Amino acid sequence: MHVNVEYWHWLVFGMILIMVEIFIPSFTIFWFGLGAILVSGLMLMAKGLSFSSQLFVWAIASCGFTFLWFKYIRPKMTDRTKAGISREAAIGETGQVIRQPGQGSRGMVRFTTPLLGAEEWPFICDTTVGVGDRVSVVDISGNTLVVRKR
Repeated sequence: MHVNVEYWHWLVFGMILIMVEIFIPSFTIFWFGLGAILVSGLMLMAKGLSFSSQLFVWAIASCGFTFLWFKYIRPKMTDRTKAGISREAAIGETGQVIRQPGQGSRGMVRFTTPLLGAEEWPFICDTTVGVGDRVSVVDISGNTLVVRKR
């Protein structure tokens, strides 16, 4: 059986797959669409490509694009600015001391609304604070807040 597939068939198929990505946000179908568009371009250059060769190139290109995305490109796109955004969101927030810092231990401060996903945070302070004192965040040191008595 001879199947006559033109370059524009692959182009339309690729565009449809890329549009399907809008409704199924896995960011995997996109690469199969890109593989189809690559086959379309290849068919413009090599007119006599058999259908089985087209399917083979599409499968290899799609898997290659998907592999490259998950192995190399996606890990480099991690959002390294989250810590800075979180830091800026925390500075100036006010909480109440629920555990006083002691010799070799950090104090604990509670916020009325969760701060960066938690209501209670360990803290350090340059001045002496007691349970019930109000403190405000001036900096973040690792997983510990640096606070100042209000």
